Amino acid sequence: MYTDQTMDLLRRQGDPLADATVETLFERGEVEKFNTLMRWFTQSGQEPPDGLPEAARQYLQETAAPPAWIDWEIIDRARLFFIDNNVHISTALAFASMPLSYAIPHVAKLLSATHSLEYPARRMSETGQFVVYLMRSDAFESKSRFIPAAQKVRLLHASVRYHLRREGLWNEAIDGVPVCQEDMIGGQMCFSIFVLDALHRLGIHFSEDDAGAYYYAWRVVGAMLGCATEQSPPDLAAAREWSDLYMLRNLGPSEEGVKLTEQLIRLYEEVVPSTFFDPIVAALIRFLVGNTIADWLQVPTSAWDRVAQTSPMMFDFLERIENSGPWGEWVADKVGAVVANLELSSLTRGRVMHYAIPPQLKKDYGVRTPRRQRWQPPPPSAHITRTPIGGLGVI
Repeated sequence: MYTDQTMDLLRRQGDPLADATVETLFERGEVEKFNTLMRWFTQSGQEPPDGLPEAARQYLQETAAPPAWIDWEIIDRARLFFIDNNVHISTALAFASMPLSYAIPHVAKLLSATHSLEYPARRMSETGQFVVYLMRSDAFESKSRFIPAAQKVRLLHASVRYHLRREGLWNEAIDGVPVCQEDMIGGQMCFSIFVLDALHRLGIHFSEDDAGAYYYAWRVVGAMLGCATEQSPPDLAAAREWSDLYMLRNLGPSEEGVKLTEQLIRLYEEVVPSTFFDPIVAALIRFLVGNTIADWLQVPTSAWDRVAQTSPMMFDFLERIENSGPWGEWVADKVGAVVANLELSSLTRGRVMHYAIPPQLKKDYGVRTPRRQRWQPPPPSAHITRTPIGGLGVI
């Protein structure tokens, strides 16, 4: 049973290993040197570049492998689930998970601290690229790009903690440690439970085992990003209870959340072909997160809201084609891969995104199984004592 008291403890905890590494790099004036050298360190199994600061070298050695408890069969199942649903998962991440994170005021403030509000494509492209790296068959093998990406993201989080504390831009008495354990595990929920809820909302069919495998993969990722494994929910049922309490404690409107959502909508309107279809972006967000949260984020309303509500029927039709036989499945998987790659390439402009430790926080950052089997989200946990207000049923 998770309680406000256990969550409060998580709110006071950071990531000791990454925090110590970043602090040493800044104290010795080695951040720029580290960033320059790490641009060339992009594949696991590489020898660390010559001249790498010793603190960084030790950190890379300690974080060069997934946790010892990883179950490779479950990871393989999660990867196959992703391949089968990559377009749906990309949709869920962009139009449900990201807006939901913006509806947590202090998280919106943190996200505003790590990238300029005028360039949201950077965060979305980094997120998309990170997920693609994770779901490749060689994600944890030599020459993969996932492990170095995870190592760099973990240091990025630690650098945000360092800056916000050093520059007096964060009220720990009210908001806890910046990028605290509560929010790190909350991010794990954002990429797993919230995605599964959005897929259910869209009418996508998948099994309980598939859902469990997908959550498990992100629990592994959470451990690699510095989440305290003993505090991270061990399975779907526990994750539901944890995320219900987390959202109940933290959801609310904020100026940063509104700004981030506005930029997200504008970004994907550029990706959607023809301005005629632009309103479908906001309509999908409203459909997936529910009217209350959408109103907090000032998501526009339009006649397309009714169109978005028909999404489950459209996806059901596509699944029927996919289930019509081997050729239908092959075509659906190929088309899905192409669409997902086009979306990612449009965000990254064909570039590999490099994660770096920001030397300072810029002023304009505004620091403030059977295919037709249907997974059913578990009922709200005991923490929920009122009708859920979001379309995802997370609160």
